[in-house]
Amino acid sequence: MRFTIAREKLQEALTSVAPAVPAKTTLPVLANILVEASERGVRFSGTDLDVAVSIEVPADVEVPGALTLPAKRLGEITRELPPAPVKFAALGEQRATLECSRTRFKLLGLPRDEYPAFAPVEFTTGWRVKAGLLHELISRTAFAVSTEESRPILNGVLWEVRAQLLRMVATNGHRLALMEAPAELGQGATGDFIVPPRALEQVRRVFPPEEEVEIGKAENHLAFRSPIASVSTRLIEGPYPNYDQVIPRDNDRFAIVDRASLASALRRMSVVASDQTHRVKLSFNTALLRFTVQTPDVGEGQDEIAVQYAGDALDIGFNSNYLLEILRYMPTDEVRFTFKTAERAATVLPENWAGPGRYVCLVMPLRLVD
Repeated sequence: MRFTIAREKLQEALTSVAPAVPAKTTLPVLANILVEASERGVRFSGTDLDVAVSIEVPADVEVPGALTLPAKRLGEITRELPPAPVKFAALGEQRATLECSRTRFKLLGLPRDEYPAFAPVEFTTGWRVKAGLLHELISRTAFAVSTEESRPILNGVLWEVRAQLLRMVATNGHRLALMEAPAELGQGATGDFIVPPRALEQVRRVFPPEEEVEIGKAENHLAFRSPIASVSTRLIEGPYPNYDQVIPRDNDRFAIVDRASLASALRRMSVVASDQTHRVKLSFNTALLRFTVQTPDVGEGQDEIAVQYAGDALDIGFNSNYLLEILRYMPTDEVRFTFKTAERAATVLPENWAGPGRYVCLVMPLRLVD
């Protein structure tokens, strides 16, 4: 194998692939990146056996071939190289040299045959969608997944695919984010998939918004590809909870609040909130929202902001961290809260949003302690 590649293209490829390489692994070859040179260019691939990322970049290939090289060292070397073409040359199956201007390295790798094969995925029955729409769905929902291992099914994002609709849902049992958007996918596009958020983050990183992405599926894998890049992932198996039944439809009180003012007040109050519950009391009145925190071993805090509120006065407690996360991903300057009682779920909606489809977040209240 021998090829010459622009240093910028090399760094671009390694930056895309490196997040799929595990920091620690009992299988040494997984700490490496697979480098494959062909007449089309050079393809770099990385995987942790659950998520795989591959990207092809242009290069002047003299001799095709393949081997694996240590991802961490290759990335560190590339970052420090001068801005000049990089020459790769394989010395057998396990060694390669890199030359850039007056700089020269020799790296030890592992044979291509030891690298795991990616799971085969069928694209003929798949569908296509703009990467920008995927970015929107992912960024508005994936933050809400659970990080606890006790319920693995909640560690993934539910992706519901229909002929004319895409919907993503994520929850940890205390908060929920749902976004849906219209999409013309064809009658063959259907399925419910529970996708690890790590894989979805790679989709956001690898595919630019303007690119059209082709999606294929296998029994327990899903893959995304464009002419130069691909991301494949093992799916999380099992039944996802019936999220629709927990979204309230009879909340008859609502408040419209400035998102930045609300977030700022919550951040101030969270300083003296409990490290365990992060509880903040919100008191809604006709034109005023009052924040109260009382933490016995820390202290107290109060704040107020203007609000448009309709309904009987309401005192309700929330985990401030959950609210702040939801507000971070709200796409509008104002948000609409809806409530029924202090014990029932509240919804947070983007006010006057001109985006595609529907976006709704839900947060469960915390019991207020007198």
